[in-house]
Amino acid sequence: MKAMILAAGRGERMRPLTDTIPKVLLEVRGKPLIVWLIEALARSGIREIVINHAHLGHMIEAALRDGRGFGVAIRYSREAEALETAGGIAQALPLLGDRPFLAVNGDLFCDVDFSALARTALEQNLAHLVLVANPPHHPQGDFALNSTRVAETGKSKLTFGGIGLYRPELFSSISPGSKGQLATLLRAAMARGLVAGEMHGGVWHDVGTPARLFALNERVA
Repeated sequence: MKAMILAAGRGERMRPLTDTIPKVLLEVRGKPLIVWLIEALARSGIREIVINHAHLGHMIEAALRDGRGFGVAIRYSREAEALETAGGIAQALPLLGDRPFLAVNGDLFCDVDFSALARTALEQNLAHLVLVANPPHHPQGDFALNSTRVAETGKSKLTFGGIGLYRPELFSSISPGSKGQLATLLRAAMARGLVAGEMHGGVWHDVGTPARLFALNERVA
């Protein structure tokens, strides 16, 4: 299975740090966020990785190169301007192929078992999402997990963890080079009962602000 790391975001909430460095290259205990993810994917047996970028993307390529230093093969999907989540994935589909793939936000720090996730059968579903308990900065959550089915409504909502398995067909409505939000496509698929999911109860941090980055560095051994 191939994986895509979403790294094209400008990181507005992380400014001024991201004025001079891409958010995914910000460090946790001396190692860039994106390197933590690449190493986790490699340990899970996922060796083919696509990374999209826009803002200061040349710095990402200079830091990671072709991925051989991490035991993986990296290809880049370059965007003149960020195409948002679904637009970025749609643009990268020629690199990802016609089989289901894993996509993960590049600004996450987590201990998700990517090897187990990669073995998950999508069956008839278009997507399989990883959900987490609502963090303090997002108490309202995103989607409900009803058994293994993800829906917009339910007894309580969890937060989408920015990690999922997807079929390429989910992005068929977005032409390459167009912008689009992943949440919009997921809600349409949920309405058709085509989104499954699971809850991750382990380590998960959305490193979205300087304060959260500082707190994570204090916490990680």
